[in-house]
Amino acid sequence: MRYGSTDVLKGVSFRADRGEVLALLGPNGAGKTTTIEILEGFRMRSAGRVSVLGTDPAHGDERWRARLGVVLQSWRDHGKWRVAELLEHFGRYYAPYSTPELHRPRDTAELLDIVGLTEHAGRRIKELSGGQRRRLDVAVGIIGRPELLFLDEPTAGFDPEARRDFHDLVHRLADLEDTTVLLTTHDLDEAEKLADRILILAGGRIVADGSAEQLSQQVSRETEIRWSRGGQRFVHSATDGTAFVRELLAQYGEEITDLEVRRATLEDVYLTMVHRHETGSAGDDDPGFGERKENR
Repeated sequence: MRYGSTDVLKGVSFRADRGEVLALLGPNGAGKTTTIEILEGFRMRSAGRVSVLGTDPAHGDERWRARLGVVLQSWRDHGKWRVAELLEHFGRYYAPYSTPELHRPRDTAELLDIVGLTEHAGRRIKELSGGQRRRLDVAVGIIGRPELLFLDEPTAGFDPEARRDFHDLVHRLADLEDTTVLLTTHDLDEAEKLADRILILAGGRIVADGSAEQLSQQVSRETEIRWSRGGQRFVHSATDGTAFVRELLAQYGEEITDLEVRRATLEDVYLTMVHRHETGSAGDDDPGFGERKENR
């Protein structure tokens, strides 16, 4: 994607497999929303090739759109509508695209139960809390049993219980219904819990692509081990953390207390990858998680 002489996206390349959950991460202005809008067919790309469910989004018809689900960061509320009434209304748009193999849309009562809004079915939308409105957003996104679901900051405004329920829903969609999910989020903990693969977008490019564990190993192949002995605290980095801990316990046994074993977190990975891009360094000599080694 190019605006004038400025390349907003350049050489972004990835694919998603059926039933896979992908998290697209990146700082503000990195191009996440532009990428998603191109895939959804809402924004025309400047160049390149894009295929979503076997179709170029630039030429996707209504039958193709019926196979997608979209949960935006926000959308204009229909405040006077009642919750079940709105879902039934939207559901009618999907009915013409039902097939013998796949019935669209979902039953409204089933949908309300899935997103935890059953007891609010008769309430007007303007009476819902922020978290309840977000649940309704999700319900609208999955009403057509999408094969591919786009989630843009899906749990903004959720309390911890609602967030946990939503995570269960995403796993159910991916594992039981084979739905492919592409989500954007600033919540790194959420991305690590939900995603099979994580894409990090910086400066209009994909700078990392892999599972949280794979990306952790790219940033640091060493494990950090912390422990206490004889009133002193020790910190050590080892390539094979398991072997080091075994040797440590074999040598000191019950003298070892407060043992901690830690690899790079997704936050470590994210900050390191973005830092490498911003500084133009692709090497492993950046000051980062895996470079510290100390005893004290």
